[in-house]
Amino acid sequence: MAQIVTNFTAGGGGIVLRDTLALDPARFACTILAPEGGSLIEPAESAGLDVIRLQRFHGGRRVYPWADVPAYKELARHLDAGAYDLVHTHGARAGALGRVAAHRCGVPLIVHTLHGLPFTEFQSFATRRALCTIEQRLGRITNFFVTDGTMVASEAVRRKIAPPHRIRATISPIDDVAPLTEAARRRARDLLGVPEHAKVIGTASRMSTQKAPLDMVRAVAALRRADVYMVWLGDGDLRPQTERLITQNGLDDRFLLPGDRNDVASLLPAFDLFAMSSRWEGLPCAVIEAMTCGIPVVATAVNSVPEVVIAGKTGVLARPGDPASLAEALAYMLDYPAEAARMAAAARVHVGEQFRLDLRGQELNEIYEVALRLPPVGNRVAMTSRRS
Repeated sequence: MAQIVTNFTAGGGGIVLRDTLALDPARFACTILAPEGGSLIEPAESAGLDVIRLQRFHGGRRVYPWADVPAYKELARHLDAGAYDLVHTHGARAGALGRVAAHRCGVPLIVHTLHGLPFTEFQSFATRRALCTIEQRLGRITNFFVTDGTMVASEAVRRKIAPPHRIRATISPIDDVAPLTEAARRRARDLLGVPEHAKVIGTASRMSTQKAPLDMVRAVAALRRADVYMVWLGDGDLRPQTERLITQNGLDDRFLLPGDRNDVASLLPAFDLFAMSSRWEGLPCAVIEAMTCGIPVVATAVNSVPEVVIAGKTGVLARPGDPASLAEALAYMLDYPAEAARMAAAARVHVGEQFRLDLRGQELNEIYEVALRLPPVGNRVAMTSRRS
């Protein structure tokens, strides 16, 4: 089988890597097709997985007409040469090009994971409508859909992107995260250079439009608290704008940007509060990791996030694209630490062991079996004897 991913880095790329490792290697011979330069390529190869580095395929959610034709041809060439029984695509762009290429190459089984939906309230009506129409048409050549959380699944069914019998909401596994201890907190703060007695808000995410780092800067500035530090672990194309806004708000010494890190799990204990400012999401692993660690969470109420961040029970929610709402939520958790601790404890119980890798392998195997038993879609014939 082939796994095709748009960005083979932390987040969605991490889900793809953990999914692939969860599958039984005796049954599935897996190849990952990903753009050159992804930070998870070397870990995947070190784990014994085959990775094809795509030279013409670039990450991102947007459509690039000048680049998509050569990217499509490159994908189709690899899929045709691999003679795959199953193609599983991840992300909007990989999902579009990958599914069309797989369909044209006669791949018998096409599965697509919706890590959120590619259209949002922050786009124009015409853009949302066009993207929804594209997804509906791609659904006609997709045997089965997997989603991050039930809210994404229900929205995909409501918008006629996926039939209700060809979609399943799942819980993606996370890496092992150690529970919070005072010793771990001290070590993490030393690594980040954060004062021991400061109040620290932190996040781990790309600095992109989706993740809304500018909203986070405005929210932290609105707190007007000299004892509060913000740590953003991650990098991206919005870093220059974010840095300018940090300076404009006088936060240079308290809004820290360490960049991409491969030790996020060991840095999480530095945070008094984990915050997510995203304008759209699926079910972000970073939030689950923070909850597993035992850190109180504030997150925007997007897509499937409220399934785990239950308002007032396991965390506090804010409106997406609204820095004032985010600031209010942050202030509440900082001002009432006992409440924050109560919600963090409840979150750990709520998350439990749902995100175990062995359970994910069982679930994916079941999904593929169900997809195989369903009638074929489009004009493709039933399963033939090809190499998986």
